Amino acid sequence: MKSPQFPLLTTLVLAAFFSFSWAILPHENFLQCLSLHSNDSSSISKVIFTRKNSSYDSVLDSTLWNLRFNTTNTPKPLVIVKPTQISQIQATIHCSRKHGLQTRTRSGGHDYEGLSFTAKVPFVIIDLSNFRTVDVDVENRVAWVQAGATLGEIYYRIAEKNNSLAFPSAVFHTIGIGGHISGGGIGLLLRKYGTAGDNVVDAQFIDVNGRVIDRKSMGEDLFWAIRGGGGGSFGIVLAWKLSLVSIPANVTVCSVTRVREQNGTELVHQWQYIAHNLPDEVYSTVLVSGVNSTQPGTKTVLAIFNSLFLGTIDEFLPLMEQRFPELGLTRQNCTEMSYIRAIMVNNGMPNQPLEILLNGTSRVPIVSPSYKAKSDYVKEPISISGLNGLFSRLTDDAAAMATLILIPYGGIMDRIPENATPFPHRAGNLYKIFYDVGWLETDNINTQKYLDWARNAYSYMTPFVSKSPREAYINFRDLDIGTNNIGHTSYAKASIWGNKYFKDNFRKLAQVKTMVDPQNFFKHEQSIPLL
Repeated sequence: MKSPQFPLLTTLVLAAFFSFSWAILPHENFLQCLSLHSNDSSSISKVIFTRKNSSYDSVLDSTLWNLRFNTTNTPKPLVIVKPTQISQIQATIHCSRKHGLQTRTRSGGHDYEGLSFTAKVPFVIIDLSNFRTVDVDVENRVAWVQAGATLGEIYYRIAEKNNSLAFPSAVFHTIGIGGHISGGGIGLLLRKYGTAGDNVVDAQFIDVNGRVIDRKSMGEDLFWAIRGGGGGSFGIVLAWKLSLVSIPANVTVCSVTRVREQNGTELVHQWQYIAHNLPDEVYSTVLVSGVNSTQPGTKTVLAIFNSLFLGTIDEFLPLMEQRFPELGLTRQNCTEMSYIRAIMVNNGMPNQPLEILLNGTSRVPIVSPSYKAKSDYVKEPISISGLNGLFSRLTDDAAAMATLILIPYGGIMDRIPENATPFPHRAGNLYKIFYDVGWLETDNINTQKYLDWARNAYSYMTPFVSKSPREAYINFRDLDIGTNNIGHTSYAKASIWGNKYFKDNFRKLAQVKTMVDPQNFFKHEQSIPLL
């Protein structure tokens, strides 16, 4: 009676063995392949981290900024490669292709959905944090920066050489330049000089076949695609050549705060008509959040009107008195400072030494430990009642660490064609809304509550924002608006989110993708599909 059980037990054991072997062999074979294809097997062993390495967790977490993706359930890489030589990146691409492993490329780790360091399939991280050289050429007003350099390092090195030059990109100093430009890149100089991608003149790039190419050898179509088509679709950017722009030695930074009871909502309503029409030299944002009111146990809404002006206080005050007198801006609200100091203020570190910008692993104080983000574009002013409906949500319990940021458009953005780069959000936009709900890492067990808040706020805004498509910014990546089946989704299905990020540029991106990566090796949940 017992003998029939033996074949069954043997089958189960063998099945378990082969299942285990299938999971381990690609990993082991991949490591052997790396060693064989490295110019120096001893050097590549120093840049490989597996789960057996005691430093694996610290390397993985070193630039993991959204702790929503730092749980026991978060898929983690089989191997992390932190190359110090281009040949090691080439070997990693070759061996990943050969042994069926996906790669995720990480430069700064700020991907809002964690796609640069998580995956639902066996994968390898190529971490570019050792590629961080910044070479500033003041005479020719250019800088070559490697993809793993952070914005803080770039800002610091430019200011170190010349405080009248800058590069138009985002504020947070820990963002990696590689991914930032890959998604277009917006920041404080948006209205004066456009996106980061608009100000790139060359690149060093490694394609799926391991070729290292520049703008001339890659061709204009691929050079166009990598400056805003999103990271992780075409290959790996090794370095960017940046065109530096002129700024005054000192700029003016102003801030005015108003709560709802001080006509805060009405001022935001007026701001919608004014900010996009201000001179290109003015960047005027509004930050809206819920705060405790003066009455115990109740909350109100706070609006902070922040301005950066490329000029002096004496020039700015009369301008704002003429254009936006209701704001009541005074000299006491403003300070003149260097542009790099303005960056520090916007990072929430006004009194810290500038050298902190060189520390790519220091957390930005104003960024929540865990967070979910969404984005929208506004083409017509929203009514006061519409704004009140949105702002009232900021007093919800789930919104204790939520912020809305209204980012002005207009300026040069009205004059750059939508197809100049893949980033299409140009003329016709009054401003962008950035929805950010945050929470403490210790509250990750309640993540769904915060995701629901973000989704409900986004749903409420449907009548008030862009339509057909409802546009979104690729660097504020949002998997709620659609995903690929890890790169195996049709072009038509991917268009659901592709048209939101890229509008009419999406088809050309798919054409470039099909040309440069026809086997679709570089892929993730929102990568550009094959045409």
